[in-house]
Amino acid sequence: MAKQKSIKLNFIMNAILTMSSFIFPLITFPYVSRILLPEGTGKVNFATSFISYFTLVAQLGIPTYGIRICAMVRDDKEQLTRTAHELLFINFIMSCVSYAVFFVMLFTIPKLQDDKLLYVIVSANILLTSIGMDWLYKALEQYTYITVRSLIFKLIALIAMFLFVHEQKDYVIYGGISIFAGCASNVMNLINAHRYIGFKPVGGYQIKRHLKAIGIFFAMSCATTIYLHLDTIMLKFMTTDADVGYYGAATKIKTILVSIVTSLGTVLLPRVSYYIKRKEMDAFRGVTKKALNFVFLIALPLTVYFTMYAKEGIFFLSGKEYEGAIVPMQIIMPTLLLIGVTNILGIQILVPLGMEKYVLYSEVAGAVTDLILNALLIPRYKSSGAALGTLAAEFVVLVVQYIVLKKEINPAFRSIRYFKILIAIASGVIASFWVKILSLNNFLLLLISACLFFSVYGLTLLLLKEQLVIEIFDQMFKKVFKRSLFKKQSGTDVSDRTEN
Repeated sequence: MAKQKSIKLNFIMNAILTMSSFIFPLITFPYVSRILLPEGTGKVNFATSFISYFTLVAQLGIPTYGIRICAMVRDDKEQLTRTAHELLFINFIMSCVSYAVFFVMLFTIPKLQDDKLLYVIVSANILLTSIGMDWLYKALEQYTYITVRSLIFKLIALIAMFLFVHEQKDYVIYGGISIFAGCASNVMNLINAHRYIGFKPVGGYQIKRHLKAIGIFFAMSCATTIYLHLDTIMLKFMTTDADVGYYGAATKIKTILVSIVTSLGTVLLPRVSYYIKRKEMDAFRGVTKKALNFVFLIALPLTVYFTMYAKEGIFFLSGKEYEGAIVPMQIIMPTLLLIGVTNILGIQILVPLGMEKYVLYSEVAGAVTDLILNALLIPRYKSSGAALGTLAAEFVVLVVQYIVLKKEINPAFRSIRYFKILIAIASGVIASFWVKILSLNNFLLLLISACLFFSVYGLTLLLLKEQLVIEIFDQMFKKVFKRSLFKKQSGTDVSDRTEN
């Protein structure tokens, strides 16, 4: 029972963290995009994508591998300390290598000469990510700490955004504030780590024992980063900063929504690794079955709604100057479901089972697909071509992972009530589509249509008695009922004591 409560608490904390990741861009991006315009946001998007490759090398696959290996030894402080020290040492060495290559490229590639300061500031992401040890906190399921820490630094960054970004030339400041919002809190991670591990050497280090697994995870990260950022890099060299800005606006919304869809899988990785270590396979399968159902319940309606209201979403967040982002956003929306499912199949099933090489194969296939299609489509269709390449890449990743896990995962897929979900989505569409004919500003139109769409969607699932939705509703109702009953009993006790 304690374990189940822990998963719920972790999910709630991660949901809050996810919502903060949604609210922060929701507040800042409409402001920033109107000031910097597509050219300015395009420069920052390219710098972020460019630096992501150096951060990738510095991390060397540790963000995912670290969660798994630390979760397995979290009950032994000395072994946990030894493991954390080994991973930190690897991070430090690779960060030095990354910075060396970065500065060589910065001073030798002509395309990078105009914005050296921007690249140097954004490169702080390499160091801050390496010392952050997010993998340690996630392995220990310290999601309350992660959430509170992140909220504080996002609030500081939000204030700084409005104080210091006022003109188009402030795109460098915007890049620095974005890095601060996402990574500055990692300094606190390093300071706070003494609560869980020792800082003094414990001896018996075995760096080599991690290298094979890290190599596979690094290759996985390479493949993923390639097809997540390759489109932005290729757009920069094959088109204009404005096209990069359009694509950035479309993927900004997608990224926010993906974080919502994958929020449950994020908190389950350390738990399922723990289950497998203890050979509790029934618990492992039960958790993954619910997680997959959750993805379909969340991703499908989000995909449909934001495809319908792509124009309003882009205009609200970025302004009418970003009209070129509408079609790319509509093309890329189905990746919400594809990424949600592969997050479960790959990170939650294949990785804990020690089958991460198959995740690598799937991501290499996706990266190759993305590279080929980008080369063919970007020159003609620009940002829409990049969106098509990404969509195809995510589909290929799903197909490869499904083939590997077909026997294991088919029962979970068969348990999903697709017909009920589709009926609920159709009901939401009918209930909200008419809002488009009203003469409202984009914010009110999105607010009213979203309330109608998702309220009717959820209510329809309740009426159709969708099992997971009923279970979630029952748990929420019981908590509210118990709280009301407790307050009532407390009031009665106080009255009784007063009378006595």
